[in-house]
Amino acid sequence: MVIQSDVYTIIFLTIVLGSGIVVLSKKIDALDPMEKPKGILLPVLLGVQSVYNTVKDSVGKHYADSLTPYILVLWTYIFTANVCSLFGFSSPTSNLSVTLLLSVITWLLIQAAEFKFQGIKGYFHGFLEPIPIMLPMNIFGKFSTMVSMALRLFGNILCGGIMMQLIYSFCQWISNSIVGLFTSVNGNVFNFIAPFLTPILHAYFDLFAGFIQTLVFVTLTVVLIGNDIPEEYKDKA
Repeated sequence: MVIQSDVYTIIFLTIVLGSGIVVLSKKIDALDPMEKPKGILLPVLLGVQSVYNTVKDSVGKHYADSLTPYILVLWTYIFTANVCSLFGFSSPTSNLSVTLLLSVITWLLIQAAEFKFQGIKGYFHGFLEPIPIMLPMNIFGKFSTMVSMALRLFGNILCGGIMMQLIYSFCQWISNSIVGLFTSVNGNVFNFIAPFLTPILHAYFDLFAGFIQTLVFVTLTVVLIGNDIPEEYKDKA
């Protein structure tokens, strides 16, 4: 059995992020509430507060307390996975199994919210609305969110990786051509064109696109869960 190289990156990323989260949480627990946070704790706490406020606006304070930890982990994992290629690793989110798993978790949370507030009868009755003949389409629609979220993240990250590979190959061809004008060296030479052309493209395909795709996935997760929570429950303290 051949193990995909992405598996090693996924394991390594999970260990690093998991260890980082544990260390930071212990530092936050030991923080004196009367003192101003310093160092890395300040941006971490600001980020946590920003995510919490966003989740609270969508699902209400009562459910934001339990949903925010998942959203924070989702933010951290997806964005870090998206920018892994900057450090020479293959991006885990360019693997469909990873994005599909993340989408399944989000989908299960959405279904749990629907079960909780619609009840079993209301949940299954929704498949027959507005008329029973819509049953096949409603079943398809129930799973389409999960599939579309997985494919959107997977497709965009994979496309960015392919584009960068093509750009590096193009830079290598230019480098070979320039050296070939003055020497008779066969084979590939040092790719001296890439350092001048690729940084700004990495900034777009890895950082900017990675951030946008993370934002889209997380926002859809929060909004779709929030849509299934009635307003009277969102106002519950």
